[in-house]
Amino acid sequence: MTTDPRELYTVEEDTAAELTRELAETGDTQLVLVHALRGFIDAGGAGEVATEHLLERFVARRLVTFDADRLVDYRARRPMMTFDVWRWRDYDPPQLVVDLLRDADGVPFLLMHGLEPDVQWEAFVAAVRQVVERFGVRLVVGMHGIPMAVPHTRPLTATRHGTRRELTSTPGWFGMVQVPGSAASLLEYRLGRWGIDAAGVGVHVPHYLAQSSFPAAARTALEHVEEVAGLALGADELAGAAADAIEQVDRQVAESPEVAAVVRALEEQYDGMERGIGRVGLLADAADLPTADEIGAELERFLAEQPRPDGE
Repeated sequence: MTTDPRELYTVEEDTAAELTRELAETGDTQLVLVHALRGFIDAGGAGEVATEHLLERFVARRLVTFDADRLVDYRARRPMMTFDVWRWRDYDPPQLVVDLLRDADGVPFLLMHGLEPDVQWEAFVAAVRQVVERFGVRLVVGMHGIPMAVPHTRPLTATRHGTRRELTSTPGWFGMVQVPGSAASLLEYRLGRWGIDAAGVGVHVPHYLAQSSFPAAARTALEHVEEVAGLALGADELAGAAADAIEQVDRQVAESPEVAAVVRALEEQYDGMERGIGRVGLLADAADLPTADEIGAELERFLAEQPRPDGE
């Protein structure tokens, strides 16, 4: 039985009316929908931290709420509940929503965030299309982190892709590859087939920091979104947190000659790629360089041996 996409979401009509009226009065046709869905790859928490920044920095009003009961597999990703002595005190239900925000210049934009749907991807994508068309969204852009064999001591790069060449960055780091799909990727693909501009930013996060919260990755993601979407999202406001995180990693690396050697090898590989950028697949001579798995195993071993902040 085919699901009617309209059944998957509800619209806060007061917020919708306000937005529609504002767009009509200003003649603004530049509305952008930014999205970061939890559940797929997000190395360094690039998309998650960027989303938290946007929600903290700008006032958000709920515009659309998707029906989690129809889209989320609760047994695969069980929501948290709080038990207090003799009773269940709280329940944290899964959410997938679209909020209305205004950037630093007062320009309205939409932010879709929450859990990636487990099921009914096609119906979900069709539902997002309805939202896009109702509010005249001109561009949909996603952001997340990709684990890569790159060092934290070099500027973070990103792979930018889109439904038109003009939305992407050149040159790229990848040729043709097949990877597991995601709802966000399917959304971009389908929107392109429907003639709607869509793009995505995948920040290249050091493999050994993929499981950590790495604000530098969020900052880079937001910088790319600012560039492609023309929004003022306060990416530079994450500079302090990014510098603190890198300083902490530097201290940990300096305590282990083995790890420092691994980072130097990554630096050589990165620099070789930078020198040969534009020729897809060209790297420095990697014969003596460790693989990503070897790098990750070595650094994970080192970090696991470090004392916990509470002294345990």
